[in-house]
Amino acid sequence: MLAAREILIAILEGMGEIWPDGGWVDSIAIGDAAYHEAVKRSDITDGIVPFHKLSQWMSYSLIEPLQVAGIKIIDLDALTGLAEYRNGGLFIDTGTISLRDKTQMEKVHDPKSPLIVEWRALTVTLLDQLAEQIRLHTNTNSESMPLVSILQGGTWSAGRRIAQRLRADASPPLRLKSRGTIF
Repeated sequence: MLAAREILIAILEGMGEIWPDGGWVDSIAIGDAAYHEAVKRSDITDGIVPFHKLSQWMSYSLIEPLQVAGIKIIDLDALTGLAEYRNGGLFIDTGTISLRDKTQMEKVHDPKSPLIVEWRALTVTLLDQLAEQIRLHTNTNSESMPLVSILQGGTWSAGRRIAQRLRADASPPLRLKSRGTIF
């Protein structure tokens, strides 16, 4: 048996330095993490919001091959939803969340700006809440309907389809100055 969290930890420890836009705390590579003033802690993680989109994506991608190899993967919901523009776009494009200042829709944003960090953090939280609602309505639980199934079969695809309907180039609802390694 292998906990899904252990896959992520191995990737973060083994590959944390490879992300070109990844952050560092002292000499520790923290990868896809951003700072936000609302996050208060009394240690070196003060202000840090961890996302690890690509590392978690890699973790999710390893689950099925490991299962095929005979390894039972447990606690799949220990991994979070992917804080990326298809999932996050779904929530903006459907009106689940909206911007207080609509002029921000016309600007190009740095992926580590407070607005984008808030959008990504809301995305992770809303994905968890959506998963609970889906499980409630389908009479399932996190074992029979793990978050990874909801992401792959639902939110990412829906976010992409809705973006294609709303914008000819299927771009995110917010414009980002990004190389794609973070968001």
